[in-house]
Amino acid sequence: MGEAKRRKQLGLMPTVFPFSAELGRGGEVRLVQGPEDAAQRALIEKALRDSQSFGAAWDAEYRTVTVLSSRGSERYATREDVERIPVPALRQIDGELALGSAGKRMGAVIPVEGGSVRLRDQRHSFEGETWQTLPTVRDPQQLVRGLQQHPAFDIKGESLGQFQVDHWLEGRIDVTPDVGELDEQGETLEFFETLVREFHGQTLKEWIAAHREVLEAQEEEGDLTPERREALTAALDEVPVARRSFFEIRRSAPLQSPLMATAYFRDLEFYLLSGAAYTLDGDTWHPYEAPDAEIEGGGLAPELAEFFDLNMITVTVHSDGRVEWDEDDELSEADIRQLQTDLTESTGAGNPQAWAEWNRTMLQEVLGTELTVPDGEPLPVPVAVRLDIPRDVLGEDNPLSQTYMESEVTFDGEHWRDLYSEEVPEELLPFAAGQDSN
Repeated sequence: MGEAKRRKQLGLMPTVFPFSAELGRGGEVRLVQGPEDAAQRALIEKALRDSQSFGAAWDAEYRTVTVLSSRGSERYATREDVERIPVPALRQIDGELALGSAGKRMGAVIPVEGGSVRLRDQRHSFEGETWQTLPTVRDPQQLVRGLQQHPAFDIKGESLGQFQVDHWLEGRIDVTPDVGELDEQGETLEFFETLVREFHGQTLKEWIAAHREVLEAQEEEGDLTPERREALTAALDEVPVARRSFFEIRRSAPLQSPLMATAYFRDLEFYLLSGAAYTLDGDTWHPYEAPDAEIEGGGLAPELAEFFDLNMITVTVHSDGRVEWDEDDELSEADIRQLQTDLTESTGAGNPQAWAEWNRTMLQEVLGTELTVPDGEPLPVPVAVRLDIPRDVLGEDNPLSQTYMESEVTFDGEHWRDLYSEEVPEELLPFAAGQDSN
């Protein structure tokens, strides 16, 4: 008791706000009880919204626990078998918001600004009156038996793509291809980047430890040549300036196997793939499985390399509405009409105000944190932009804006700036992050 009092006097004890929340399958979060302060309530609501499954993942999570805790002889083999399990529409969660130093954290803890949200009890209801607590599967043997008994655990959700993630020691994270289409609010990207930071390390100490852990795992596999073992040992003392990992994102499977997905977010599942690599100079990449080797072709995973090896055409869109392409690109009259119509409409070409707004949004999205633009202050407006478009999308009904990638811009019609260069375009340097002028 004396130690607790001393810690409280020193400001080492957190300020705790108990809460009770009601969640809906569609993503609704409502605090039934909790702190009166709006900012504190917002912290709790966001923590719940970001940490809990919704939609199809809500169903899968509930059905998974139901199947694993079942003592019956019923066997779930197909998606239809699983979908026969009824799922409640409501969930209650009791917990507490702890602001300040919390010491040791017990249970499910979600970091938030200034503290953490701790989750305790969870109940489900079909009609909002009778609430039931799901059993907790703690016996590893029961878990293994369940996975072996029910083939439905092997069913995977729809793949949304495979992604290369380059995480730089300085903090920057590059995801290829862009995950922006998965949700307009950017919450999936925010979660993805948080997952990568936790995986690679958020401090220099964690970064080095995670790097060594991957190398040590390679050493333990055995059957290594003396040269390969020597290279692995030497790499243990190196500090990479960037690390590369590959992930696949899928829609929720009918059941959530604890042995498959790396992480879950809303109705998405994240799977870590093989092929991890690192670089010591930012140019040459080394696979973790063979640190003495170098990755050719930029180190893209085979699936991603195929993605970028599509038959692409480059189209130049001018601010005045002109659309140009290489004369060697044989385009039909229908293709030409589609290019001219779709690209002028989507970029605002020919309309100075729309063109400026589209370019401002595009530059901020592509360059991201490399730019710092005060609210209301205009950016320099390019006079033309080059777009890379897969040839096989021409003639389809989908808007070209869903398929093209902005690659270069020019502000004077002569000098072209690569949007994916390591350097911010010269014309935008006054807005580069960290500039004193900002």
